[in-house]
Amino acid sequence: MALVDLLNVSKHYEAQKILENINFHIDEGERVVIVGKNGSGKSTLMKIVNGTLDADEGERMTRQGVEIKMLSQVPKFDPTHTVREAVEAGLGELRTSKLRFDEISELLATQYDNAALLNEQARITSYLDHHNAWNLDDKIERILHHFMLTEYESKNVDLLSGGEQRRVALASLLLLKPDILLLDEPTNHLDVYMVEFLEELILKERFTLLFISHDRYFIDQIATKTIEVEECALREFTGGYSNYLEQKQELLRTMAQQHDNMLKLLKTENEWLRRGVKARLKRNEGRKQRVLALREDAKNNPGKIHKMRLELEREAKHFNRGEGINRQKMLFEVEKLGLTLGDKLLIKNFSTRILQKDVIAVVGPNGSGKSTLLKALLGRLKPTSGIIKMGEITIGYFDQHREMLDDSLNLIETFCPHGGDRVDAQGTDYHVYGYLKNFLFPREFLDKKVGTLSGGEKNRVALALLFTKKVDCLILDEPTNDLDIPTINILEEKLQNFSGAVILVSHDRYFVDKIAKKLFIFKGDGTIEESYKPYSEYLEDEKEFAEMDAMHAEFSKAETQTVTQMQKPKVFKLSFNEQKALEKLPLEIDALEAKIDEFNASLADPKKYEKIGISVLAQELEKTKALYEEKVEELLTIQEKEEAIEALKNA
Repeated sequence: MALVDLLNVSKHYEAQKILENINFHIDEGERVVIVGKNGSGKSTLMKIVNGTLDADEGERMTRQGVEIKMLSQVPKFDPTHTVREAVEAGLGELRTSKLRFDEISELLATQYDNAALLNEQARITSYLDHHNAWNLDDKIERILHHFMLTEYESKNVDLLSGGEQRRVALASLLLLKPDILLLDEPTNHLDVYMVEFLEELILKERFTLLFISHDRYFIDQIATKTIEVEECALREFTGGYSNYLEQKQELLRTMAQQHDNMLKLLKTENEWLRRGVKARLKRNEGRKQRVLALREDAKNNPGKIHKMRLELEREAKHFNRGEGINRQKMLFEVEKLGLTLGDKLLIKNFSTRILQKDVIAVVGPNGSGKSTLLKALLGRLKPTSGIIKMGEITIGYFDQHREMLDDSLNLIETFCPHGGDRVDAQGTDYHVYGYLKNFLFPREFLDKKVGTLSGGEKNRVALALLFTKKVDCLILDEPTNDLDIPTINILEEKLQNFSGAVILVSHDRYFVDKIAKKLFIFKGDGTIEESYKPYSEYLEDEKEFAEMDAMHAEFSKAETQTVTQMQKPKVFKLSFNEQKALEKLPLEIDALEAKIDEFNASLADPKKYEKIGISVLAQELEKTKALYEEKVEELLTIQEKEEAIEALKNA
């Protein structure tokens, strides 16, 4: 039995259908992402799985004793707790179990044949293994450090910002490691280094996970299964985001082929009707109804196929705009810029030029000064030293506070402040509804007040409004937060077609890779590095350099100690566990390859798959493939380390 099963579940809000007769399950070890546009039912599905929202129809079943925990969008804490106390809240049972394990171990030293103690020790061992709670204090320190909470650990948790409180809540859940962890947009308020740590922790500790995210690289790295919520139904895809795109493309081809076949059938059936067959006769009524149904499907399917094709084309489209750098107009000239806030140095001695068609992503750790640079370029913050020269340009600015919106106006008043129902966007004249439809707003939203919209809907309005302004430069601060993936695709398409400069702050690696042609990288010490590499490639290089630096430092330290002690140099080598893994992993990989071949052979043999069940074989094959990839990755990591050690020895 799965950890959680939803059977024929439906959920409505008043007259609006959200989920209709859906089935869903999550097994131990699965990491399932829910995708779909805002309002499609992603959060509703997650809350039903969590048990905090009841379905109107259908059944929710859970394995006995299963522990499910969900990251709240607005976490609640004991108001008396410090950050460290809030992070450690809920770990009491794990600490008690570890103390009891230590007590039993001491008792067994003299009572080694005590069956009751041995059984209790086995039970506690299994519990601590599942929660990976053997070195809990080390894990706490590591999570506090990587989520940048160490400096706040003695501060009252209620004094933190909303984003910092979400990091505290996430840290606590990761330490607790429930049977199923539910995360709604976990990468919001995390910088790229925190996201990479989160990915590493989830994979290393084998979390069972159900999550919602717009971070497409995070989805690709983490998800073993993708569930798309659309038109009240669920559609399942294996793997992460890139697999989802490939499988959806195949689905599009299949739908297009089925539509072509339907048109051919419709043509022959229409000819039958035109020949005057008496469709009113009872024996012909069924066929007549089938023709009418085919006509209706033929009307609807092109719309669905077109919609799906548009989504995929937006996702696949890459930036390919002419350069002409030498003739571009200069928008900003920055000379020896320095910025200090309080006693914190954010920017020192930074010089650059920003030209007419530059597309620049400003990246780096949280709190390093990225948004501060944007405010300096906007003229809202005076430099501590240096100068910023700005040409005669107009700027469109988007930030998370959505300052351009007036909550008291409806959407028509927002986009047509001087009356009428037309809007000009990047040189094209639209009816306001036709334009807003591009940002996934239905017609009934036109009369809604901005103040009644959700955070994600307000972001879509603000972005749509931004592209109606005639500006030379767009400055965007975290534009993808609170957006769903379909809306991010639309934003990317608009930015790729924008003829001016774009300067944006974002932690979304996929978005930055797809849009940016240049990086301003905040190093955290006031320096800003410029790079033309894709952001993901820069991060990989940075990680490799850091690992090599650490290895060099360790090797140099060992050599220094040896020289000082006048002893034979200590050999820098793999750990005992790594050496053992290097011996056994090739054998395990060979065995898994043989098992994969065996499953593939069974799937090709009707006698076998009819006996065992094709779905059972397919599931087992996918699990074996996943384990195979995991073992190969582990082996490659150790081999790379071994090669690096040899290179250091020979240097």
